[in-house]
Amino acid sequence: MAFRRRTKSYPLFSQEFFIHNHADICFCLLVCVLIALMFEVTAKTAFLFILPQYNISVPAPDGELVYYRYGIKDLVTILFYIIIALILHAVVQEYALDEGYLSNPKSLWENYPHAYLPFQVKFFYLCQLAYWLHALPELYFQKVRKEEIPRHLQYISLYLVHIAGAYLLNLTRLGLILLLLQNVAEFLFHVARLFYFTDENNQKLFNAWAAVFVLTRLFTLTLSVLTIGFGLARVENNSFDPEKGNFNTLLFRLSVLFLMCLSQAWMMWRFIHFQLRRWREYWNEQAARKRATVAAAAVSKHQSKLIKRDTGFENGVVKAENGTSPRPKKLKSP
Repeated sequence: MAFRRRTKSYPLFSQEFFIHNHADICFCLLVCVLIALMFEVTAKTAFLFILPQYNISVPAPDGELVYYRYGIKDLVTILFYIIIALILHAVVQEYALDEGYLSNPKSLWENYPHAYLPFQVKFFYLCQLAYWLHALPELYFQKVRKEEIPRHLQYISLYLVHIAGAYLLNLTRLGLILLLLQNVAEFLFHVARLFYFTDENNQKLFNAWAAVFVLTRLFTLTLSVLTIGFGLARVENNSFDPEKGNFNTLLFRLSVLFLMCLSQAWMMWRFIHFQLRRWREYWNEQAARKRATVAAAAVSKHQSKLIKRDTGFENGVVKAENGTSPRPKKLKSP
């Protein structure tokens, strides 16, 4: 199976079969839902699994507020996220706990080069490379606008360089941990976007994603320096032997560390630039709303003054047509 090492086969639909293959079954169900999103006929049904249902729009001074009720369709959404939780738990169990990469960091560099891979690890890397390579012709098939192509190419190239580098340089153990962290951050970002599309006021998940993004960058740098800078430098086999897959030389380590630091610094710079632009747009919007409110209040006050003048009243006193108050007539004595 994809997530756990299988020592023997079990009878179909038996208890042991479901225990050892539950992650694969959940992953197949998840793929079915994602495929259904691609077709207009099944997209409405697929969105029942992903987005909250029973939304109600309530008018508000600044626009519309979206609230939600509960209903029977919530069970479908809960089931979908249970499936995702089971898959993530299986991945963490396999690559972070059972293989001991986090509990025993020395395993990330011990016995380098890690030229012989289990089937699931090799299949994982091949799928990752195939996915990001297929994204290149998709830019043409989807008719992406020319001004957006450089941004997509940067994003795709970043993934391809890191995944291919970890695969070809036999740093697959380190690559698995870093890809797992990156995918968690990306998953949180896309979930935040889904909630934002349902209601533009739902932006709290973006703040959570921002914190996870920064922590991912720091952890990536720390783990890379620990593994490549210190771990590989202390192993006995420090030589260049491409036939055996050994690239553990000083130049190799410095080059990989330089590329890792450069890519993480570039991502942080883009992230900071994005956050500053977002905050600038937010404060500009708030200032525009404040100016609009002040202008509306001034117009309303001016209109109220005009109405008072037109009706001949001002401060409760009747005024003449020329704006002067009429003098009271003196009553003659009988």
